[in-house]
Amino acid sequence: MSQFDVTVIGSGPGGYVAAIRCAQLGFKTAIIEKYSVLGGTCLNVGCIPSKALLDSSEHFHNAAHNFADHGIIINEPKADLARMIARKSEVVDQTTKGIQFLMDKNKITVFEGVGSFESATQIKVTKNDGSTETIDSKYTIIATGSKPTALPFITLDKERIITSTEALELKEIPKHLIVIGGGVIGLELGSVYKRLGSEVTVVEFMDKIIPTMDGALSKELNKVLRKQGMKFNLSTGVQSVERNGDTVKVTAKDKKGEEVVFEGDYVLVAVGRSPYTKGLGLEKAGVDLDERGRVKTNEHLQTNVSNIYAIGDVVAGAMLAHKASEEGTMVAELIAGQKPHINYNLIPGVVYTWPEVAAVGKTEEQLKAEGVAIKIGNFPMRALGRSRASGDVDGFIKVIADEKTDEILGVHMIGARAADLIAEAVVAMEYRASAEDISRMSHAHPTYAEAMKEAALDATGKRALHF
Repeated sequence: MSQFDVTVIGSGPGGYVAAIRCAQLGFKTAIIEKYSVLGGTCLNVGCIPSKALLDSSEHFHNAAHNFADHGIIINEPKADLARMIARKSEVVDQTTKGIQFLMDKNKITVFEGVGSFESATQIKVTKNDGSTETIDSKYTIIATGSKPTALPFITLDKERIITSTEALELKEIPKHLIVIGGGVIGLELGSVYKRLGSEVTVVEFMDKIIPTMDGALSKELNKVLRKQGMKFNLSTGVQSVERNGDTVKVTAKDKKGEEVVFEGDYVLVAVGRSPYTKGLGLEKAGVDLDERGRVKTNEHLQTNVSNIYAIGDVVAGAMLAHKASEEGTMVAELIAGQKPHINYNLIPGVVYTWPEVAAVGKTEEQLKAEGVAIKIGNFPMRALGRSRASGDVDGFIKVIADEKTDEILGVHMIGARAADLIAEAVVAMEYRASAEDISRMSHAHPTYAEAMKEAALDATGKRALHF
């Protein structure tokens, strides 16, 4: 029987990072992945492929609508969805091969198959050919991730009634895509097909899109996406989804309780994700789950069985790839006797629509509910020379600071390259910077980042210089 110091079950951004860090720290490490390629949901059917399609569709949209403004005159462009999907697959292939290279480089043993506990220290690997192998591991890290959540009354045929996985592999551009769910996944994939010419209708149960983010971001993104042609039906609860040939009918009730019907050729169900623990054999190891089916852990991500840890989407918290990676690193270092920590308040969130949306820290709504006295600074992207030069004038940056201490408590932004700009806010808040600190730092001109300086200056009460 093969013996390892640490075995990681799952090779997504949490699992493979945990395995690499364990190996770097001198542990004999194994990783178990049920699919033939490494990388988990993020690299194969999530973050990476969706961003590839978002970039391709954005190029097409610009060619069709914006090139002329820049003096670039071309014939009417045509979208080759098959080539876009093929390019997406090439990007995924390159990325997953990179993970395999890192496994080899760090001398990590890779098992292809389903890993399930036989006991707290023994794991059986059931391979695709049906053969099995049992390994012994002093420590185990569960990193099995999540799967798309399905509403119980919806039958996913994965042809016309689809999840995000199938949306990345469509053979045609939908004529009318109905998106159930106004969160990150639904809006990103809705944006892809809207840019390519689909009619896109979003049906959201809550009274706003991206409901977990700051209300100002939700309002602005709604406005911008409506301007792009996306349709929204908020406070609308789906009752049923039926397919008849190539037509799919969604029946729902609006906020007045009246029935509304939407018809399209595809329905994307994007109502969130659920932790994936199927086949793990947690009961044999004695590992507890919580009321939502997540692996229960303490503040060190340790389960009730002391040598078993869990990270990423399978535990409580935001389902974000970078959060999982941080947790994987932390657990590896904890096993090594180090004392790492994660400040979950400073894990940024991003929506990769265009303009992008990004945030870190607490929202205005959260801080007011907590009774914290705050001051707010805002700066519109359209006031920047860089934004006017590129034509990306939608959005703003909002800085929230403590009224007494001036410490930055939250930063919320929507605009070009917000996904990259948010890193400045994360660094600032990690070092507990004040709004005045940021306002006094020199920012290169002309850049989008100048909006961060101006919003911080506005938060100090001195007012922004360029608005």
